[in-house]
Amino acid sequence: MHGVRSPREAYRRVDFDARVAGADPRQLVLLCYEQLGTALGAAIHAAAADDNVRKSASLTRALAAITALQLGLDHRQPVAAALNSFFEAARQAVLDCVIAFDAKLLEQLRADLTDLSLAFRQAG
Repeated sequence: MHGVRSPREAYRRVDFDARVAGADPRQLVLLCYEQLGTALGAAIHAAAADDNVRKSASLTRALAAITALQLGLDHRQPVAAALNSFFEAARQAVLDCVIAFDAKLLEQLRADLTDLSLAFRQAG
């Protein structure tokens, strides 16, 4: 088992695991949106605090959430191609921030993600 660096991180992992275990597919998608937004916010905050370790971990979590969202797409749905394009652009934005961090780019991505998540909630 991987070592946990802080009690807060241990709690976050247990909470996340419990939420995943009890979620239906729709809730899993919403959880991925939430995790992505949280990871982007954490990366922005870590960069402002000059905490490169936390920034890197947050960007990695963001990439994992994007991957989960892409893997969960139902390609039989008409909106899937547009969502896949959005997620690919999001992935590229996060990867670009690994090399040259751009808080404004991540804030814009986070705002777009909030809109997308809200639309997903309302569609259900």
